Amino acid sequence: MSSPRGPVAPLVPPPSDPPAGSVPIGRFGALAGWAQRHRWAALALWVAVLAAITLGSTVAGSAYRNDFSLPGTDSQAATDLFREHGSDQAGDSVEIVFKDTDGIGSRKDAVLPMLAEVKGMAGVADVRSPFTDASAVSEDGTIAYASVTLDGKTEDVPKEDVAEIIDTARGIESDGLQVEVGGEAARNAEDKAGPTAELAGIVAALVILVLLFGSVLAASLPLITALFAVGGAIGLIALASHVFTVADFTPPILMLVGLGVGVDYALLIFYRYRQELLDGVQPAEACRKALDSAGRTVFFAGCTVIVALLGLVALGLGSLQGIALAVAVTVLITMAASLVLLPALLALFGRRIQRHVIERAARATAKGRTEGDRWRAMARVVQRRPIPTLLIGAIALLALSAPALSMRLGFADSGNDPVETTSRQAYDLLAEGFGPGFNGPLIVLVKGDEGAGRTVQATLSGTAGVAEAAPAMPSEDGALSTVFVYPATSPQDEGTVDLVHRLRDDVVPELERDTGADILVGGATAASQDVSETLADRMPLFVAVVVGLSSLLLLLVFRSLWIPVKAAVLNLLSISAALGVITLVFQHGWFGAEPGPIEAFIPALIFAIVFGLSMDYEVFLVSRIHEEWTRTKDPSRSVREGLASTGKVITAAAAIMIVVFGAFVLSSDRMLQQFGLGLAVAILLDAVVIRCLIVPAVMQMLGSRAWWLPAPLARRLPKVSIEGPGHS
Repeated sequence: MSSPRGPVAPLVPPPSDPPAGSVPIGRFGALAGWAQRHRWAALALWVAVLAAITLGSTVAGSAYRNDFSLPGTDSQAATDLFREHGSDQAGDSVEIVFKDTDGIGSRKDAVLPMLAEVKGMAGVADVRSPFTDASAVSEDGTIAYASVTLDGKTEDVPKEDVAEIIDTARGIESDGLQVEVGGEAARNAEDKAGPTAELAGIVAALVILVLLFGSVLAASLPLITALFAVGGAIGLIALASHVFTVADFTPPILMLVGLGVGVDYALLIFYRYRQELLDGVQPAEACRKALDSAGRTVFFAGCTVIVALLGLVALGLGSLQGIALAVAVTVLITMAASLVLLPALLALFGRRIQRHVIERAARATAKGRTEGDRWRAMARVVQRRPIPTLLIGAIALLALSAPALSMRLGFADSGNDPVETTSRQAYDLLAEGFGPGFNGPLIVLVKGDEGAGRTVQATLSGTAGVAEAAPAMPSEDGALSTVFVYPATSPQDEGTVDLVHRLRDDVVPELERDTGADILVGGATAASQDVSETLADRMPLFVAVVVGLSSLLLLLVFRSLWIPVKAAVLNLLSISAALGVITLVFQHGWFGAEPGPIEAFIPALIFAIVFGLSMDYEVFLVSRIHEEWTRTKDPSRSVREGLASTGKVITAAAAIMIVVFGAFVLSSDRMLQQFGLGLAVAILLDAVVIRCLIVPAVMQMLGSRAWWLPAPLARRLPKVSIEGPGHS
């Protein structure tokens, strides 16, 4: 083992030399001291900033927009070509779908007046009746659809206008006549559930905190800190959306991550504050010492999460980069709230909290209970049989990870909506009447003369996997022809994925040689596939960047080669296991979920957030083990005492994040359901299987070798510490 040469510097150097005989206070302790001395100013500053951000975001509104453009892909090139030749100027559309088993022609008197009324509504540019377009009626005449062209893109048309179209269309339903409305605009306009998930998460977090501390006041402080941070973050990101590309599904993700991380960070500091009070330290000094130890852990963990999130920039997708920036800002604000706002709150209520903590500890002592006894006992069990414990944990994680190997990435469409929604009903009716591929046509662009367009259409009509290829439609300038190709399989079917590859790899190159035209395969279905495959291809680079930077930080902090290796391997195992569970539930339809692909950006988002949060627990546990190792040089005792000191708070913090994240499974949004379940499972496995079982087993097996660092590397590495001044 390589021993440090000289005292170890804290992560942030102290502002000045402490007086002789006093305990050194670092920058974080000094920050806590400032917040305590100026408690009212600190609170007023947070309230004023939050009020200003909220007022500004209310007045300015938001400008969220999705950007899934991927330069260099066929689908993006097709979109650019559309715009260049004026073929992408019309607004988006919704489809009003009718079904009557006696034939849709018998309903003409009811349908035509309704369509005339819809044509005069706000947000509508044009309406095409099925009675003037034979292709809009199924072969058996029982299903038909009317195309309603909106006067703008889906995100630009008010949801209220689309909702009025839905209500008017469905108003003519009667016995024998079914009317449904489909399309992306219709999906977005349908009533969404209220903030049930957020409220459920907040209530559950408060319950866990009350059980942990036995006091509503003590339990409310971490929650208040998190709510202040989340409120400021959401308003700030709404303002930032006017300048940067921020996806429209970002706010609920901010709420989810902000609540979980905010309560988690504040809880880690508050728990260390409580321990200092139990050791007889006065509240003001206890707060400073808590910030100089747990506060440093929070700072390091927050920086790790931010680094992991900014690694998403390497994936090159506009909307994903916006989410990464937004969540990174949220984590930064929650970290600042824990380091500044929480000490101010503790200065106000410290004496009351101190009385409660001491009284509760006295009652526990009277009953013969000692803090951490159960965790010490569990650590002894693990230490007696470290190899079986390690094998059982690793096999369980690998078994859960296995389904992730068959994960299919994509984007949900109306076919994944709940069966009772009108968008899902319209989707199913169109598939029934016109074939499964009708809901996701491929758009083939032919840059050449009209003869080339006709040749392409004829060839595609006879291609395996194609149900129909519509006649080529020339653009206004005549330089471009568009062929709508309807696959024989649904948009999310693997047969459609194979068809896109077959067209691009085999059919199109031969057609380009024969016709001399430039041909591109695009459309929403192909674009979804391009985004999914590009993200999958770039994930290894992203994972390497995040794991590499995080491991380097751990190497600097703990001056050990094995600690970062262990952390990286175990974190990857917990994340892959969580992705395996998502695959089972959402791709294979376990527990009643609608089967379908996993949202393309979910693995990257979960990896970035969970990897950072896992480092939080890693640092909190291992730093306490390292404190004991530095003091006693007894590896077994160090592991037991580290787990005894942190097991309860790690479990409580994890439980809070699990209920906050898990509550989003209650959301009506499939993406949020996947995101919430993935985060909840990953945190559960990390806190229970990894931190409580595998880490103690591995540390027991490594013994003193856990802190080994090659001497040449030890001489070159800068010395930093997260354990506060005075530790070496």
